[in-house]
Amino acid sequence: MNQADVSKLVSKLNIKVNPRLRKFRSPQGPEGRLDKLRKTVTALFKHERIELNYPRADEARMYAERLISDAIRYGDCHKSTMEMADYWLVEKQIVHKLFKVLVPRFQDYGISYTKLYRAPKRPIPEDQYEKAVLELRGNPYPPLLHGTHNNKNLIHNILLEEAKKAYRAKKCAEIAAKIDAVEEKTKSDKPVDHCTQ
Repeated sequence: MNQADVSKLVSKLNIKVNPRLRKFRSPQGPEGRLDKLRKTVTALFKHERIELNYPRADEARMYAERLISDAIRYGDCHKSTMEMADYWLVEKQIVHKLFKVLVPRFQDYGISYTKLYRAPKRPIPEDQYEKAVLELRGNPYPPLLHGTHNNKNLIHNILLEEAKKAYRAKKCAEIAAKIDAVEEKTKSDKPVDHCTQ
């Protein structure tokens, strides 16, 4: 089987996948590990940005990417994709969000559907786990990393610019009114010279 045939069988992921799974300790065993990952993927799709331990975030990212990739590729009429979505998403209303909101959002993406950031270390010595922030691209939250570019077309930049214009117009009107009042006062205070009349 050549490489072209293999690409038709499995959806392409745009992230680096670790070939060996991480070993998470869970008192419930492998079922508990999968249950934690299912809850993590569900929380990611529900809230679109979550903070958690880095190993679990990296592991859950692979499953979320694969789920979105298959949902885009096969749609909601494909039985295997629906079974996989039903298994990985604990809350069943999130399945509808996957197919009605996330699939149209990511339809034309050529990059990964998720972002993974390492969170800064906390100064607490007992906190031994490295934290991470896992988010879906295009979420409604402000960006975690501020870019150096300033996009004037963003709604908050437009509103701020209009507020500045209104404030400046108000201040200019106040200054003009003060100048007019001073001029009127100086005209009325001028003494009339009766000798020249």
